[in-house]
Amino acid sequence: MKQLLSFLMLIGCTLFLTIGSMADEKVANKYVGVKICSMCHKSESTGNQFGIWQKSKHAGAYKTLTSDKANAIAKEKGLTKPAAESPECLECHTITADAKLTDKSFDAKDGVQCEACHGPGSSYKTMSTMKDKAKAIAAGLAEYKDDAAIEKHCRTCHNDKSPTKKEFNLKDMWGKIKHPLPKKS
Repeated sequence: MKQLLSFLMLIGCTLFLTIGSMADEKVANKYVGVKICSMCHKSESTGNQFGIWQKSKHAGAYKTLTSDKANAIAKEKGLTKPAAESPECLECHTITADAKLTDKSFDAKDGVQCEACHGPGSSYKTMSTMKDKAKAIAAGLAEYKDDAAIEKHCRTCHNDKSPTKKEFNLKDMWGKIKHPLPKKS
């Protein structure tokens, strides 16, 4: 009887841990990367968000860290690694996430890509989800209620911590990266 009880407890614990880890996997959206986002967001009919991003400084944000100038700034700030390897630089020049939270299609070297603002996209990336804004938001797409919320997010990087800080004016900067969906006629 004692052996049966021990066996049942072992089975129960195994099921609990298995179901728990499955639930964790479903909850944690993964970063899929700009290559996945671009598949549906590069035509004029959808607003060509990918094209707008490609022309932005966000697209080249990681690449700037590979320059001699960036390495000189990193050294001047007392960092012991090159800029492209320093967490202090990477946190604003790319998406930094645990490998468990990145899909094989994700590449941090793509810079400040879609999911830096819109959140990890594995659960909202499908066409059927993206066609329903409420469903996409429920699946993890970040929603910003107003300009103040957008600015608050932007200022997580565009702030005094940046050694190359420039004046940040949301209206001007947002005008350079704004990428709305076209109005349906």
